[in-house]
Amino acid sequence: MGICVTRVRPNWYTVCIKTGDYKGSGTDSNVTLRLYNASGSSPAVKLDCTWSNDFERGSLDTFYLKKTGITAAVEEIELTLSEGSKCQNWFVETIEVKHEDLPAYCGSIFPFHRWIRQGETFRAARNDSFLPEHDPNRKQRLDELARKKQIYQLERKFKGELAIAQVVQLPDEQEFSNKYFFDVLARQAAIYEIDTLTTYLTTDNWETLDDIIKVYNKTLPIPYGVDNWRSDESFANQRLNGCNPCQIRLCTEIPANLAVTDNMMKPLLEGMSIQEAIQSKKLFIVNYSVLKDIQTTDNRIVCAPIALFFLNQSKTLMPVAIQLYQEPSSDNPVFLPTDPEYTWMLAKLWFNNADGAVHESVAHLGFTHLISETMAVAANRCLSPSHPIYKLLAPHFLYVMAINSFALVTLIDPGGIVDKNINAGSQGFVGLVQRVFPEWRLGVEGSLPEDLRSRGVDDPDVLPGYHYRDDALLLHGAIKRYAAFVVNKRYDTPELLSGDSEIQEFAETLVKPIENGGCGIKGVAGNGRFSANHQLIDVLTSIIFISSVQHAAVNFNQYDEYAFPPNAPLWMNGTPPKDKTPRTEHDILQSLPNKKRTLDTMSFTRILSERATRRLGNFEKIYQTDPVGKEAVAEFLQELFSIEETIASRDAKRNVRYPYLNPREIPNAISI
Repeated sequence: MGICVTRVRPNWYTVCIKTGDYKGSGTDSNVTLRLYNASGSSPAVKLDCTWSNDFERGSLDTFYLKKTGITAAVEEIELTLSEGSKCQNWFVETIEVKHEDLPAYCGSIFPFHRWIRQGETFRAARNDSFLPEHDPNRKQRLDELARKKQIYQLERKFKGELAIAQVVQLPDEQEFSNKYFFDVLARQAAIYEIDTLTTYLTTDNWETLDDIIKVYNKTLPIPYGVDNWRSDESFANQRLNGCNPCQIRLCTEIPANLAVTDNMMKPLLEGMSIQEAIQSKKLFIVNYSVLKDIQTTDNRIVCAPIALFFLNQSKTLMPVAIQLYQEPSSDNPVFLPTDPEYTWMLAKLWFNNADGAVHESVAHLGFTHLISETMAVAANRCLSPSHPIYKLLAPHFLYVMAINSFALVTLIDPGGIVDKNINAGSQGFVGLVQRVFPEWRLGVEGSLPEDLRSRGVDDPDVLPGYHYRDDALLLHGAIKRYAAFVVNKRYDTPELLSGDSEIQEFAETLVKPIENGGCGIKGVAGNGRFSANHQLIDVLTSIIFISSVQHAAVNFNQYDEYAFPPNAPLWMNGTPPKDKTPRTEHDILQSLPNKKRTLDTMSFTRILSERATRRLGNFEKIYQTDPVGKEAVAEFLQELFSIEETIASRDAKRNVRYPYLNPREIPNAISI
């Protein structure tokens, strides 16, 4: 007698099959399954239930098999998909095979995460986690990689102007799932359909600063930026714990183009000379020379400011000087906290406007979204879905290609949200990424410890109150130990690493020029070849950190920072102050965005600040089912829970809250 497939539970094998939730994932083709283990193999069985439409997009189908002719845990399976005019390819997420007479932990999981083409027979081993030379289905693996290279190709977008390469065409398996996509649409609709906002949807300017606060409600709550936005201490804290926390650096010398003098600065440096403040490591600087002469949409104004910050005797960082343009002149003075109140306030607003341009284009778009995508494409080109390093990385690439494809059209395209609500506009965004990418290094700017050291801000005694640094370092350490566990277990001899053709191709692709089909990234450990485990560990740590923690740091506080324009205006009207003539609150209101633009900013930053996927370490899809991977994930989660307690305890004692890097607030990937 042959195999029996039934929906009534008998006494042998249970087969659970999860179909992907992507465009075209389901199939009406006939699916045939064969089971293998040490006792032999089963006959081929057609998986079908006559009263159910099996293998639909996003479905979980369960089949019960008896009289298979084999016993014990299944070690391999073989799937065959029929071909014909009415047949389709099929994206299989996972297949789990359980034996009724064995404990649950003896079940066999096959994490496919791949397409099975019509007419194809695909064979997979239990846990499906092998280095290339150990894969029992080597030819099948090579054929699949050859196909993936055709699908995952890199190019510069925006008519070849955007410096960081992206995927040429979004693959079907990188699309949003239905559930995720409609969740985002629902949140967006809920924000834009608030009746209480309709009275404010005009192009009129705000009459008073208090008028802005009246807009907030349950859907658009009062952002944190409303509190203490006038204070210099709050302005300085934005450099440490705002949306753009990686720009401040220890000042080791005053730039020749910053027109500050000892006479000007001594009253603000507690009697120190500038040189004494530098020698005492009390002076810090943010220099936005990258913005000089940047081409913006409609030639709108964006300053290229330089600002100095001083750590006073009470260990509080305070702003002490702002020069709004790079070249000193009579109409480009150095503004000081001792200047008239609204004149100084206007200088801070224009500085924050410039900071917002750098944050949104460079720190956010360029070096989380786009840099993660280009590395995700490289991983998909070079690493088989069966590769243990692919399985380590894959959860951190979830939806990044999809959100970037969506964002470039709705946000960055000419006439989109960026053009309408941010001074730099799409032209400025593209230009800034072009300027920064050639000098950006994965092993410095893309490596938290090295970035902190290079900026001279790694020592808490030198710069206290830097919550981003302190919390991020905990998470970076956990990620590095997680990556190291997998790498060191998998490559326990140097020969295994050097002989891994896929991982070496991945290393080469990361550094290869974009013109030659690579990512063109500088500062990759090993410079195109991994000769030691620590090099691979460093690269993997940076990729995972950027795709999770760093994105959380620059993304999820956007509403708190930008939704109250006086705190950090992405848009400014008029021209920056050219002298120290006293200004009024009316001058401030005229410079801020009007009601419609303010509400647009509130809405899109609210959406961007939402978490829609699972917390770090709690993965949406099962990839690492092998013993090494399972142990690595378990230890990673345990450490993250410990870090969660530590950060929650820290935050309860802080004068300025910083909840954004609590692990429960950090998604695994850049999905929004």
